[in-house]
Amino acid sequence: MPATLRHAVLFVAVANLAYFSVEFVVALDIGSVSLFADSIDFLEDATVNFLILAALRWSAKARARLGVVLAAILLIPGVATAWMAWEKFLLPVAPAPMPMTLTGLGALAINFTCAFVLAKFRDHAGSLSRAAFLSARNDALANIAIMVAAGVAMIHPSGWPDLIVGIGIAILNADAARTVFATARAEHRSAEP
Repeated sequence: MPATLRHAVLFVAVANLAYFSVEFVVALDIGSVSLFADSIDFLEDATVNFLILAALRWSAKARARLGVVLAAILLIPGVATAWMAWEKFLLPVAPAPMPMTLTGLGALAINFTCAFVLAKFRDHAGSLSRAAFLSARNDALANIAIMVAAGVAMIHPSGWPDLIVGIGIAILNADAARTVFATARAEHRSAEP
């Protein structure tokens, strides 16, 4: 694999790991389901990208197997979000909109940068680079939704917009997992003799 792909994946892994800590602390501080879901997703993205970095030199068949594992990893944020969403559903208190907006804006900048860095490689290494690109792209979309939820909470204080966006992020991750799994299965079939 080209060194440029390895550098791109390493950059994305480190950026995701760094912003996970920022967003996780803010999410817990203000009680935001959507920021919590997105922070767990940052941690998952860092893990996925570090695994991709390790697997870039593997055979096509081994990378396809890892693609199946990555599809399962993409579901983890959904499980974590469901847990926090259940707690929020019982007491739908609006998170502080300004920290939510600023944190979402920072996350959007990170994810947009990562998606831009990975865009030219999205079809390069099959399910692996596809997983990395879909994660960054979906996260950028989720960050826009987080800022919209914060804007709605400024006008009409309610925990529901945050809760709905958090659940939407979980659904987006499930769809990415399905796409990566299908790509990995197709790669595995084509790698067989």
